[in-house]
This record gives sequence, C-alpha cells and structure tokens, in this order.
Amino acid sequence: MELRIALLETMRAMGAAGLNVGTAGNASVRLDAAQTPTTIDHAHAPVHMLITPSGLAVERCGTQDMARIDADGRAHGPFAPSSEWQLHRDIYAAFPAAGAVLHAHSPFATALACQRIDIPPFHYMIARFGGSSIRCARYATFGTQALSDATVAALHERNACLLANHGMVVFGRDLSQALALAIEFETLCAQYWRSLQIGEPVLLSEAEMAEVLERFRWYGKPRA
Repeated sequence: MELRIALLETMRAMGAAGLNVGTAGNASVRLDAAQTPTTIDHAHAPVHMLITPSGLAVERCGTQDMARIDADGRAHGPFAPSSEWQLHRDIYAAFPAAGAVLHAHSPFATALACQRIDIPPFHYMIARFGGSSIRCARYATFGTQALSDATVAALHERNACLLANHGMVVFGRDLSQALALAIEFETLCAQYWRSLQIGEPVLLSEAEMAEVLERFRWYGKPRA
C-alpha cells in the first residue's frame, strides 16, 4: 500500500509542478528486484510494477486504481494500465538502476521534442542525465513496441530523453529521485528554449564536458 500511495502522490506532484495536465503522462514504480537477462527479450522481461491507470485524471484517482503488471504482462486493477505500460516495462528490463519511471507532456520538453532535436551541452547540468547530450528518440505511435524500442535506444547511458512529437521520459532509483530529475529536466528544456530565442548558445567543449562528467561520478552520492 505504501508504494501505491507514493505513486499516486508522485503523479499529483507532477501535475502541481506543471509537468502534466489532465490525463496526460504516467508514472510507475518497480516492484521486483532489478534483474536483467543477458539478452533482453522485451516481450518476456521479468518485471513486476505498479503503474498509473489509463485515461483517468489524477484528481479522480485513488490508491486502489494503480494497476499492477505481472512478469507475464497481465494487468490487475479496476482500470486498464497506462497505454505506455510496455515502455515502462522495457525500461526496467533494460536498465537495472531504474526503480521508477516518469513520462510527461511538459511544455518545454514537448516543444523541443516537436522539433525532434537532441539537447546539446549548452549547460553543464546536462551531465546530470548521464552524458554530454540528451537524445530525442525517433517518432513512433504512442503505446507501441516501436516507441518502447526507440525510447530504450535513446536512453542508452542516459536516464532521460525526449520522445519526438510527444514529451519526455526519465527514470530514477525511486519515485522521489525520478520526480526530482523530471523537474530538473523540464527546467533545462526551458533554459535551452529561452537561449534559442536569443541565438545559438555557445556549447561546452568535449573536454569541458568530460571534466564535468567526471565530477558527476560522485555528485549527490554519499561519502564512502
């Protein structure tokens, strides 16, 4: 029950932060220990998760409405799971570090996603998401395996990406971190969008980003 409460509270927090409006977006949390087969079979990945329901505004949701997805892909709950449940499942299967996944149609991330552009190293905090850029996954229809595959590819060595003509996806070790990362990501998207209104921003060099990425190896981690 605690995870159901946390998932519902996270979805409400996404709305309060301006990441989602109405029935847009979804969130999930892993229920099983992170186990990833050597060769990932997305159709049979051993993932158990809770995910927000499909097409239900967050203000109408209760904890009992969160859908549980079994390892075989069967859903349990009073409502159908989010149409993006395959995307969440495949992220968990591909990335053992993912304990929670958030998908949002936030204004600035979506605006950039509609341009189908990667976000370059205009700011050093790009490194917060695992590399020197944030990729935009190729376009695919929502709720399809093609979108899931494109998202997993764009998240390689990253914990966030844009979805072309769609929105954003982030994952974190838990719901709290995933929410914080989603808010940070949307803030970076807003900053990049605003910078483009002035002109092309001056980008950090490969060497400069390499130094930042090295420092991010211990950023936010407890001291040994």
